[in-house]
Amino acid sequence: MIAARRLSRPQSRHANGGLGAWRRWLIVAVAVGCAACAGVSAPVSAPPDGGAPPASAAADPLPSWRDGPAKQAILRFVRDTTTAGSPDFVAPADRIAIFDNDGTLWREDPRAELLFVAHLARARADADPKLGAQSPYREFLADPRGYLQRGDTAALQLLHAVYGNTAVESFQDEARRFLAVARHPRSRAPLRDGIYQPMLELLSHLRAQGYQTWLCAGSTADFMRAFATDYYGIAPQQVIGSRLALRFRETAQGNAVWREPRVDSFNDKENKPANIALQIGKRPVFAAGNVGGAGDIAMLAYSQGRRGPSFQLLIDHDDAQRESAYTEPDGASLKAAAAHRWTVVSMRRDWERVFVAPSAPARTRELAGQPPAGPAAP
Repeated sequence: MIAARRLSRPQSRHANGGLGAWRRWLIVAVAVGCAACAGVSAPVSAPPDGGAPPASAAADPLPSWRDGPAKQAILRFVRDTTTAGSPDFVAPADRIAIFDNDGTLWREDPRAELLFVAHLARARADADPKLGAQSPYREFLADPRGYLQRGDTAALQLLHAVYGNTAVESFQDEARRFLAVARHPRSRAPLRDGIYQPMLELLSHLRAQGYQTWLCAGSTADFMRAFATDYYGIAPQQVIGSRLALRFRETAQGNAVWREPRVDSFNDKENKPANIALQIGKRPVFAAGNVGGAGDIAMLAYSQGRRGPSFQLLIDHDDAQRESAYTEPDGASLKAAAAHRWTVVSMRRDWERVFVAPSAPARTRELAGQPPAGPAAP
């Protein structure tokens, strides 16, 4: 039987996400080089990640997971919460499963949206030399690292300039064009090849058992909505993320929801439970995050605090050969997992393979529970 988890919420020693968090994101993007944002024409395969799934994949809902405590705990929890008559049965309306994105569903070294920010800054300056001569483009492009060392005010000015004063639809069209050609700066593989195969299988298995699957991440909601359905089978209305202030505008050409040059909410750490409560109205039964920036501790604790059974999953990036190996200086996420008995997934030990098959959009959609479709709109 799965016991209801009612332990107190762990107290993170990290401050709430804010302007400093935005600046740290941008610094990571610049560290890998803005020039790496542009794609190349020939497809490049991702590095080997462990080969094909086992032959028993048809009978196993999680074929890319090695048999062990983590996989068995997931399967047992889903079975017990969806079996009528089970003491841990959860009504279909309450079956909410929520996932962080970067580092949980796909690789975050570096974050895709940070590459997009740097790409937009360079592309707009190239298209309009007058714009490139103005602040903050001029200072940023001349010395990206030096510019971001100026502090939060400078970082916010850049973000507003690049992201603000655009219609939501136009922004998402730009994001789709970027994702169609962008490649990882080191492997040179398409960004979509960085999706984790085991997590696609988990999303599909949860949906097959009546769970709603949601995204809740620090990336902006508008950016994630440009790919969430195609990549993960998650509907746009089930995406929670950071956001700029929005307003409706009527023009002679029509109307649009306009992105103001002002951050309304940065969806990280303690802001995640607040935004979940705002957009869903109930605590998630299943919550998944990852080790990296201690950004998911509060979300997992919020799930664990619900009345009734719950499951918390934490991805540990400990596979330097097939993905990357990194942790937090103070080990905050792993300490919280140990203290509150969350399930920790070791990429190295628990996953038979890490990434999806290279550049296989139809297969990605199939595993995400969606019908096959053509490539994303250019």
